[in-house]
Amino acid sequence: MEILILSLAAFVVAVLTFFSGFGLGTILTPVFMVFFPVDLAIALTGVVHFFNNLFKLVLVGRDADRSVAIRFGVPAVIAAFFGAWLMLRMSNLPLLFSYSLGGNVFEVYPVKFTVAILLIVFALMELSPYFNRLAFSRDKLILGGALSGFFGGLSGNQGAMRSAFLIKAGLSKEAFVGTAVVVSTVVDLTRLSVYTTRFVASDLHDNLMLVGCATGAGILGAYVGNRLLKKITLKSIQVLVAVMLIAVSLALGAGWI
Repeated sequence: MEILILSLAAFVVAVLTFFSGFGLGTILTPVFMVFFPVDLAIALTGVVHFFNNLFKLVLVGRDADRSVAIRFGVPAVIAAFFGAWLMLRMSNLPLLFSYSLGGNVFEVYPVKFTVAILLIVFALMELSPYFNRLAFSRDKLILGGALSGFFGGLSGNQGAMRSAFLIKAGLSKEAFVGTAVVVSTVVDLTRLSVYTTRFVASDLHDNLMLVGCATGAGILGAYVGNRLLKKITLKSIQVLVAVMLIAVSLALGAGWI
C-alpha cells in the first residue's frame, strides 16, 4: 500500500509542479514524512529528485550556461555538503520538548521542528508577490549558490532561492532551465553522498522497491507534464498547495507526524 500511495503521489506531484510553481522535492518531502522519519524522508525524496533531475538533464542539460553553472554550482555543492551534514547531526539530537493534548503525549525533536519551519518559510516565499519579484544581480551568484545549496542539503528545498539568484544572470529561457537542472543535479548528488550513512543505518534495501517505483512514477509524471501541459502557474493551485504544505508542516512541528 505504501508503494502504491507514494508512487501515485510522486506522479501527481511531478505533474502538479507544472501548475503550482513548486518543485518536486518541496511537495514530495512532506508526503514521505508521513511514512518515514524526517531525515530518512528527506534522503529518500532526494533519491527520487536526483533521478528525476537526471532525466531532465538529458533533455535540457546541453542548454546550460557553463560559466554561470560553475560560479553558482561550486559554492552550492560545498554548502549542500554542510547543510546535509547538519541535518544528519540534528537527527541525533535529544527531544526538544513534549506536551499532552487530548490524552495523548506528543514529542517534538529538533530536526522535525527545523524542517517544519523551513517548509513553512519556503511555502510562504512561493506565495509572496514580493519574493516572486525579488531578483539579485549577477555578482551575487556565489552567495546565491551557497544559500541555495545549504538549504537544499538541510531540507531538500532549493528551487525558489535558486531562481531568485539565477533570474537576473542574463540567461535565455533555455539556458536558465538547463543551468538550474545542472546545479540541482550536482547538489542532489552531493547531499545524497552525505545521506548515505542514513541509508545504511536504516536498511535502505528494505525500501528499494518503494524508491524505484516512486522514482519511475516521478519521471513519468515529469514526462507527461512536459509533453502534454503548458508550464504555467495557476494561482489557485499554487495557494492550495502552499496551504497543504503549511498544514503538514505545522503538524510536523507539533509532533503529530
